[in-house]
Amino acid sequence: MAHKPKIMILYASYGDGHYQAAKAIEASLCKCMDCSVVLLDLMAEAHPLLNELTKFIYMQSFKTFPQLYGWVYNMTKGMQSESPFANWLHSFGLGKLSQYLDREDPDLVIHTFPQLGLPKLRRTAGFHLPIVNVVTDFDLHGRWLHPDIDRYYVATDDLKSEAEAKGIAAQRIVATGIPLKSMFSSASHEKVGMSLQLKLDHGKRTVLIMGGAYGVMQDISDICERLQHQPDIQQIIVCGRNRELKETLKKRFAGDSSIHIFGFVEQIQSLMHASDCIITKPGGITLSESLSCRLPIFIYKPVPGQERNNALYLQKKGAAVIAYNPAELTRELVGILHDPDREAAMVNRIEALCKPQAADHIAEDIWRQWFQPVQAVLQPV
Repeated sequence: MAHKPKIMILYASYGDGHYQAAKAIEASLCKCMDCSVVLLDLMAEAHPLLNELTKFIYMQSFKTFPQLYGWVYNMTKGMQSESPFANWLHSFGLGKLSQYLDREDPDLVIHTFPQLGLPKLRRTAGFHLPIVNVVTDFDLHGRWLHPDIDRYYVATDDLKSEAEAKGIAAQRIVATGIPLKSMFSSASHEKVGMSLQLKLDHGKRTVLIMGGAYGVMQDISDICERLQHQPDIQQIIVCGRNRELKETLKKRFAGDSSIHIFGFVEQIQSLMHASDCIITKPGGITLSESLSCRLPIFIYKPVPGQERNNALYLQKKGAAVIAYNPAELTRELVGILHDPDREAAMVNRIEALCKPQAADHIAEDIWRQWFQPVQAVLQPV
């Protein structure tokens, strides 16, 4: 390969995590080697109306019919790559993808969302194009698995073992962690600065409450009110793109200097670094960010499906606590923040799970596997 390598990253805009993972990998690839990167939201490009409809259904599933979503997810978790359902699921956007491949002529394609029509397209077109999957959860759905995928990057060693048990060759799987922006990979110098900016009370513990990119976590107002009655706790609340939630909370807690309310926050690491623990819905990216910042994790009412499975995995590892009502959540959180030994034990378990610099490790491995013989590294990871 004499030309400058081009890498295409396919993602989806269901929530914000798949895009954030794609951007993290893009930054690390450009740091690791001299390449160009193209990002493609395939469903949005190929089927814009269907994409908006499925996004709406996905978001509503958290509020309206979470049990149905979880049932479908768990019923299809063991799906085989060549099953009729898998072939149908992966068929969306194939025509548009073929057009983009012809136009962009990439040297490698990365998936941060399990939309795997490319293996079939590669076989029928008769060309060789390395395909990489970056699994962005702590749970492994069969939708991610295909015998023609050349490389898997997964969150944990447990997930690597699970993929092996399902027939994926061990040499094709690397337990790198979930890719995050580079600011999550290094020690923070932001805690003091953010504390001053928000005028946080250094005598209180800081609880970060994350409603998700679209602010869909339930009962936030009730949770905040219960924590408000704890004299040694202050709160940072992130409502995402849910403007109604933000305005409701601002009115409800107006004048309380111990409660700081935000909408969508781009540089969320600043708030994480200023906090002592986090209450969140269990998306893979947010959980990985929390682990990277060594934050004890409190998960509220995880929706059945990959998010509940994420939560159960971290709870089993001792890195998270799951609660299903505001009273239980407050009791668990206050109990741990008031018990230094329990808190320290939880942080130690988080340390054991944390895999820093995942995006850099993915980029470095891609370089070694496919580009090292002909591509000089500018900034070795």
